[in-house]
This record gives sequence, structure tokens and C-alpha cells, in this order.
Amino acid sequence: MDKQRTTLAVLTLLPLAAACGGTQAGNGSARTETAPLTGVHWTVDSLTADGRTTRAPSGAYLRIGADGRADGNLGCNGFGSKVTFTGDRVDFGELRTTDMACAKGPMDFERSLSRAFADRGPFTAKAAGGRLTLTADNGDRIGLTREKDAPLRGTRWRVTALGDSDTSQPLPKGANAYFVLREDGTFEGRLGCNHASGRAAIGDGHITLGRARTTRMMCQDSLMRTEKTLLGVFDGKVAYELDHRSIALTSTNGTVVSAMADE
Repeated sequence: MDKQRTTLAVLTLLPLAAACGGTQAGNGSARTETAPLTGVHWTVDSLTADGRTTRAPSGAYLRIGADGRADGNLGCNGFGSKVTFTGDRVDFGELRTTDMACAKGPMDFERSLSRAFADRGPFTAKAAGGRLTLTADNGDRIGLTREKDAPLRGTRWRVTALGDSDTSQPLPKGANAYFVLREDGTFEGRLGCNHASGRAAIGDGHITLGRARTTRMMCQDSLMRTEKTLLGVFDGKVAYELDHRSIALTSTNGTVVSAMADE
């Protein structure tokens, strides 16, 4: 099904923190014997509404950043919302979402989860053992699980897009580009057509990549252009930004390589 994307407007979120012993936040004291809720990728596991529990589709999540912003996915579309809270009570405001069409199952779950956020709050938040439960006064609840960030080293990073700070384009069809940063200070991967390897020193938010050694295959022009761009990045110092299961590499000339952790 074709998907029409619109810009996701992410609203500012009042800092939501729950730490051992108690942290002042908003107009109340958040006291709960749990790890912080901020800076965590919470995978939505299930929604229980009107006594019926439904498993969430793959990709549904809630994330509250340390910078005071929240984003997430309802099952199909991304969303943002303003949140207010007092102690362990959490209340979601109006949701702003993207506008994509998905299969019936994810869309049905999305509608139910949207109604829960909009109509069932405020919720009581309880986190323990890597799990978070948001429970409404009527007993409806959302179950979530903390998902670990992908490690920088040892992860197979699949390149998804190339661009700069303003624009980004997906890789051409058939481009199988990925890289792995090894513990021994090397990298290996594929840059669109050929396999590549080289040195990789990591430190101070940067990766210094040595000139890549590659195989010598020839591919169609679009793949070779992709490879040429990546070879230019994999021969110098790049800044990196790691965000859960995604990474962005920015070269000194402004080229941005976006990649996701392979499952």
C-alpha cells in the first residue's frame, strides 16, 4: 500500500523523570523505586482496554528524551505529545501524528492506543525489572519493555540514506551497504557494490577511518556512485551520533551517512 508521509510535529515535553529516592519534576515529586524513564526506548508490548488485551505490532514504542522531547510510534504512525505529570501520575495531551496508511491490524491497534492516550489518562506509571506499566484509573493499561541501545562496536550498521544536514536520499535499489566497527580497531563491510575493510579509531565523539581496502567488482552506475560517496566518507575523520538503534556519520565536507542496526 502506498504510504503518504507528512511532517511529524513533535511537541515539547515537560521533563519526565523517575529516579530512586525522588526527583523534583513539574509541580510534584516523582518518587518511585525505578530507573529513570527518560532517555529510554520503551517498546510497546500490549494494550489492555475494556478487559481485552491486544499485542502491539512490531515498531510501536515510546521514547522520552533527556532534552525534554518525546516521540514514538502508535503501531503505524509516529506521534508527539505534550505530557504533564505529578509524582507518578502521567497525563498525555493532544497527539500530533504522521499520516501513513498501514495494514488493518496495525491501524486497528493504533486507533485503540490513540484513544487510550487521549481519553484514559492520567496514568499511573510503574517501572520495575526493565518493564513499564501505564495504568489508567479505569484499569486500562499499556505494557512496555525497555529495549537496549545497540552498541557502537560489533553491530552491523545497515546504511539507509545519504545526504547532508538538510536533505537525505535513500540508497538506490539493490545497494547492500553496511559496516561493522570491530573491537580490534578495524572496520569491515560493503559500500554498495564492493566489500571494504580498514582501520577505525574511536574517541571523543569521532571515528577516524583509514583508507578502505576494497574488492574490485563492477556494478551498475547507481551502485558505483553510492560506493564512491561512501569511499569518500570512509577515508578520514567523521563525527558520529548514536541514537538507540540508529547512527549518523558526518564527514568534514558535510556528507551525512544514516544507518540502522540490523536485527
